[in-house]
Amino acid sequence: MKKIIMFIGSFINLVSFAQLNPAITHWLQNTTQTGSYYTTGNPTPIGNNILVNCQAVQYSTNWVYVTTTGVPAYVTGPFQDGNPSQAQNQNAIFKIPLNPTQNSGNPTATTGGNIGIFINGVALFDYRDGVAWNTSTNSLCGGPGNPPCPGGPGANMSWNRDAVPAEKPGFDCSKGHPAMGNYHHHQNPSAYKLDLNVISTICDLYDADGLYTIDSTVHSPLIGYAYDGFPIYGAYGFKNADGSGGITRIKSGYQLRAISSRTVWADGTDVPDGPAVNTTYPLGYFREDYEFISHAGQADYLDEHNGRFCVTPEYPNGIYCYFATVDADWNSAYPYVVGPYFYGNKTAAKVTTIGETVTTYTSTAGIKESEISVNVFPNPVNDLLIVQLNGLNTSEIFVELLDLNGRLISKQTIHQGSTMGYIDVSTVYAGKYLLKLNNQYFTKTIAVEVVK
Repeated sequence: MKKIIMFIGSFINLVSFAQLNPAITHWLQNTTQTGSYYTTGNPTPIGNNILVNCQAVQYSTNWVYVTTTGVPAYVTGPFQDGNPSQAQNQNAIFKIPLNPTQNSGNPTATTGGNIGIFINGVALFDYRDGVAWNTSTNSLCGGPGNPPCPGGPGANMSWNRDAVPAEKPGFDCSKGHPAMGNYHHHQNPSAYKLDLNVISTICDLYDADGLYTIDSTVHSPLIGYAYDGFPIYGAYGFKNADGSGGITRIKSGYQLRAISSRTVWADGTDVPDGPAVNTTYPLGYFREDYEFISHAGQADYLDEHNGRFCVTPEYPNGIYCYFATVDADWNSAYPYVVGPYFYGNKTAAKVTTIGETVTTYTSTAGIKESEISVNVFPNPVNDLLIVQLNGLNTSEIFVELLDLNGRLISKQTIHQGSTMGYIDVSTVYAGKYLLKLNNQYFTKTIAVEVVK
């Protein structure tokens, strides 16, 4: 217990110095670049004239205020489940605590709607999609196309649908979708096509990327903050909480229950029956299909909130962290990011004004050469050359295709908060060329060959 108290004390001492707090310095800021989206049947992005990422970061002693549209730099859509909405400007200011604290009382359950914010200003939702099982009618209720649930929206039912498997046809390549224009992720915000086992075909035609790419060789980046103020990381971290043990996939402590009928919860509570486990309602279709298993002594497993105390690159003295969990195939693993209960005191909120004196933080984030890893494919190429950045892109990266005499053939920009760029070489003569990547910190050159 003494070690834990010292651990927390170190964290409080760290965040008391606001200028060093990653909750201030790690937001992706932008005031010029606008977003784009796909429509069904058209794989060419259409501009939406909405600024992407975050437009301002301001802070006081205890709070950081993030102004954002809620629209990402990566292309959104299409949403092939009949969702008529597109990502829309949220005109939001989010107030997030700089000194988060553990909730020592009854934990606060996550709810529908925003439960956190990614560093690009995009909303984080929990597992739910507002659909549940009505045991009186033996049918689904809530959500589009279903009758209302007893008790209305937000009512807790015995069997609540999990959005990640149930709404997969409606997610875009980046694993996101809008709710009445509020674009959000329920899960790890990395493109389907980059998973080791690709479980969606949406990226086949409507190519996009995501907030970051999973890299199993390095600690995952800090990708957001939950509404209790604690940070959210990607799928990989240090095996041990003290930063030792090398890099490993950080694992959810939840697993599917060994059930064929839905009559009781994992804790043995007898509840009104849900549908039998079958092809229509497979195991994992409802949140209550999961149970938490303690993995005492296994530091790379998370607690029931999907987090743990640990050292990270941004918090060398340690802090409680949530992780965007995936399985061995990099497919999203329940409870996905945060939940079903917050670890800390939920004090963040969406506000309309800032009612205190604040300081504006101007971002100086950027990728240095030692931090960038690039995949260029196919190489040789005959039509479209793809440039894929690994990890998190925190700056504008300019991509140029040059001939061997240094003459510019084509150029592209990979914007901060996205990871992918394209060079069309379909009209370029066969031969050897140089692909040059640069920003204010580095220049990197890669040899490519165009074939016909």
